[in-house]
Amino acid sequence: MQRKNTIKTILILLLVFWALYALWPTYKVQSLAPEKRSALENEGKLASLIKKAIHMGLDLQGGMYLTLEVDLPQLIEQLARNRDDRFDSIFQRTREEINVSTEDFLTLLSRNFRQEDIPLSRYWGERGDSDKKIIDYLEKEAKDAMDRSLQKLQNRIDQFGVSEPSIQKVGSQRILIQLPGISNPDRAKELIGKTALLEFTLLKDPTVVSEVIEKIDKALAQERGKGKTESLNQDTTQAERISKASQDKVVSVSQLFGEEEVSKVGATKEDTSLVVDEQIFKENPFIALLRTSRRGESQVSVPIENIKAVDRILSRPDIQKLIPVDAEFLWDAEDFQISDRFYRSLYLLNKRTEMTGRYLTDARVTIGSDVQNAGRPEVNFTLDRQGARIFSRLSGANINKQLAIVLDGRVVSAPRIQTKISDGRGRITGIPEMDEAKMIAIVLRVGALPAPVQIVEERTVGPSLGQDSIYRGKMSAVIGLALTVFFMILYYRMAGAIADVALLLNVLILMAVLAQFHFTLTLPGVAGIVLTIGMAVDANVLVYERIREELRTGKTVRAAIDAGYSRAFLTIFDSNLTTLLTALVLYQFGTGPIRGFAVTVSIGIVVSMFTALVVTRVIFDFMTARRTLTKLSI
Repeated sequence: MQRKNTIKTILILLLVFWALYALWPTYKVQSLAPEKRSALENEGKLASLIKKAIHMGLDLQGGMYLTLEVDLPQLIEQLARNRDDRFDSIFQRTREEINVSTEDFLTLLSRNFRQEDIPLSRYWGERGDSDKKIIDYLEKEAKDAMDRSLQKLQNRIDQFGVSEPSIQKVGSQRILIQLPGISNPDRAKELIGKTALLEFTLLKDPTVVSEVIEKIDKALAQERGKGKTESLNQDTTQAERISKASQDKVVSVSQLFGEEEVSKVGATKEDTSLVVDEQIFKENPFIALLRTSRRGESQVSVPIENIKAVDRILSRPDIQKLIPVDAEFLWDAEDFQISDRFYRSLYLLNKRTEMTGRYLTDARVTIGSDVQNAGRPEVNFTLDRQGARIFSRLSGANINKQLAIVLDGRVVSAPRIQTKISDGRGRITGIPEMDEAKMIAIVLRVGALPAPVQIVEERTVGPSLGQDSIYRGKMSAVIGLALTVFFMILYYRMAGAIADVALLLNVLILMAVLAQFHFTLTLPGVAGIVLTIGMAVDANVLVYERIREELRTGKTVRAAIDAGYSRAFLTIFDSNLTTLLTALVLYQFGTGPIRGFAVTVSIGIVVSMFTALVVTRVIFDFMTARRTLTKLSI
């Protein structure tokens, strides 16, 4: 008996030392002063310390809930091997119907094609495939896109540095993301929502750009009753006009579109003024919105006040007919400043993409060293062997032409090809901030999402709410613990104090398990700890009541203790086992908050059985082994 107690004592002491060791990082993180925290962060030691501490859930330390929806229609549209006017018409009608119908998109799409007597195999799959086979193929692609989106989002968030994120699929088209402790929610949203479609596209020749602009300008001038136009190439003072504010004039949008058109679009106060070159505005309304001064190699620049007006003009169906079918206008990703005014470059590119980012194998952020980009962040990328061959042919055949690097429909940079590039390496310049460069490198390195995603719901838990939750959780646990300790001492006296020792040890080991195995502590988890505190003494109550009964029958203290523990064991085991099974079911079929509750309850039950049946018994054995007790304070 003595040897068994010695082994048990050593085991208990080892558990206590292990628990204190496991909880030390948590104590250190919680007690760090702000200046010490900043110093450790600068030294790169804070992240490793936090990783060893108990992880706080989103509801305790603040963070973000995001619900993303995969754009299934756009994915299906991208899978089409060819498109025509009938395809666009049916697809647009289906998109409109999905907003008012309870049927899924593929069912509506299949029915609309049947109504037009057009087989789906005309646009998807192989010639002769049945509609059912095509639909099965598209459903498989949609499911695969969801799975790949989950994986790529997980990789992006891991590289972004969020601790213990939660990413799970909800339904067939939505993804729920929880980001606890996020410090830059705007950057996180941009990273998560970015499709990261990288394309390399040649710019149209400047003469083609001038011709297109003149056609658009002429159409607008005729619409306003002016037939005379002025060539953009002949306007040799455009570059000077940008820096001369006296030649710029602020006019109302209604002077360009008319009062009735402005009211139709419901323009806000910020949209009701334009900056134009007053010398040519009356006869050249479109050219007056532009500036031909060049930012590096950009073809056209637009004051930011005019961007919405230019977008509105370029989106008109009659203006679209004036743009070559193989070309499209795209904006620069960033604004630039000259004097006190901001501008954005507008490019005319080939619609045909020369190469995509699918061939990228790596992307890293560096600091530019050449004259033009010295000290500014840039992203250096590496292509695989096939991509290097394509890029080599592309650069060799288009020397002295501009190649636009397009990321998600925005031109990141448009360098002029100086020489043939055959080593499969390139760089993206013109990135204003290091954080932006890091984000671009992450999404390029991880890869593009297989389908566009949209943020349909966003909830932010502020750090003040998190601190309030932590405080309330701590207070509830402390109050529950204090009441339990007080009751046990009051009702069972010395035996109650022994049960309280086991109770404190139970809480210590439970928290150590959470820290050691990187479980995330949530507010429901705190509720589970509070419940465990109450349940932890339940076993002791059963044992003590049994010991009292044995003492009433006249048994000695030692015999009553032995009988009390042995006869109460099965009852304690059965009650705790049923509770444990219930907690395991909650964990298996529950979601985040419910799982947090189930984890703490499960760990608490197992630990409480150990402390109630082993720790307290060892203490009683030591008390009775030294001397024969004639009376027990219970």
